[in-house]
Amino acid sequence: MCDHRTMDLLCFEVDQIKRAYEDPVLLKDNRVLENLLSSEDKYTPSFGYFKWQTDLKDFMRKMVATWMLEVCEEQQCEEEVFTLSMNYVDRFLSVTQMKKKYLQLLGAACMFLASKLKETLPLTAEKLCIYTDHSITCDELLDMELLVLTKLKWDLSAVTPHDFLEQILSRLPLDKDNSDVVKKHSRTFIALCATDYRFAVYPPSMIAAGSIGAAIHGLNDVHSQCKSYTNITERLQTITAIDSDCLKECQEQIEQLLNNNLCPVPTKHENEKEIEQPTTPTDVQDVHF
Repeated sequence: MCDHRTMDLLCFEVDQIKRAYEDPVLLKDNRVLENLLSSEDKYTPSFGYFKWQTDLKDFMRKMVATWMLEVCEEQQCEEEVFTLSMNYVDRFLSVTQMKKKYLQLLGAACMFLASKLKETLPLTAEKLCIYTDHSITCDELLDMELLVLTKLKWDLSAVTPHDFLEQILSRLPLDKDNSDVVKKHSRTFIALCATDYRFAVYPPSMIAAGSIGAAIHGLNDVHSQCKSYTNITERLQTITAIDSDCLKECQEQIEQLLNNNLCPVPTKHENEKEIEQPTTPTDVQDVHF
């Protein structure tokens, strides 16, 4: 799981990449948001795929997802890379049964693909093999990459929660400084959601709206600027056309997920136990039931 230090890194890292100015035409044209909303269901994985995965459990996905997030953070990948790669993982597992010993290989292949799609300088096969402690080879990674492409029918431009952030934030009563703060925290929440299987079947728009709502709810200065929390919830519902009860439930789950990841400082005894835990999920294949 992501500890408090990881949360800090996610929230407060400085964006050093030179980026183009936001296009007000794209942000203000409702057709852009409507197209995203109409196409997002196409990329939502099947619910409950672990029920027919005979060799995988949801905690194994959590282990691999946490490792993938650490790799993306250490390599300073674009925010979309991790979320997109987890979308590939879930969609692949929705249509293909897999042995647990190949789960890390699948995660590496999905990062490889997402990085190629979103990065100017993508992750290399050699580097990903190093991050697995050489438990996989470059040939295995390339073979898995082709298998993922085949199973996903080469449809890699999935809609993710990140695609909705600017669209939603531009429609909220926030000044630029507060909007930037909310965006950074929302990106953190989106990354956390991607590590938790419960959020895999939520529409990206709901995760984005719930993350923005949770960020505003937790930031007093922004919260006061938005007049009232109820007002913001209604505005998010209006923008995304998501049922208000579903949106509130999603946001509450995001806030609970955040609380679960902000663990208290462990005792000495707990520290000793933590040392025994592997830093990568290579041992997934060694789990016995």
